[in-house]
Amino acid sequence: MERVAVYPGTFDPITNGHLDLIRRGLNVVDRIIVAVAVNPAKTPLFTVEERLEMIKKAVGDNPRITVDSFTGLVVDYLQKCNTHILLRGLRAVLDFEYEYQMALMNRRLDRKVETIFMMTGYKWFYISSRIIKEVVFSGGSVEGLVPDFVNQKLREKYQQNNKRK
Repeated sequence: MERVAVYPGTFDPITNGHLDLIRRGLNVVDRIIVAVAVNPAKTPLFTVEERLEMIKKAVGDNPRITVDSFTGLVVDYLQKCNTHILLRGLRAVLDFEYEYQMALMNRRLDRKVETIFMMTGYKWFYISSRIIKEVVFSGGSVEGLVPDFVNQKLREKYQQNNKRK
């Protein structure tokens, strides 16, 4: 039976840390669905369409990776995808506490849900999409922390926001 994992997140934007986790996750499961979560409580920098496009470009044409988006509960999305495996990355103790709570809640909502936690690669331990955006919008460089085309899109958003001020 094929093992399919869903790797949910906002991916605003996708980072090299996310991509490292996807690559390594394919050593554990047969296929990964990278699922952009649409959260009305958040105001992302990039639209869902832009994030999907960036992820698709970043993962290339790997037949073992699917890129999609969803709204609502991840457990409902798992059922739609006919899987029960969640893939999540951990950077630090703070990540663990939050992710552990979410894993328990997802398990409470659906007893079949299993969460696979993978440690972030040491090169990416300190980065997050939030920090990436803060650095760019403060005028710093994130070269090497995100794919080159994502870096370019971040700079374009930075320039657009500066023109509005």
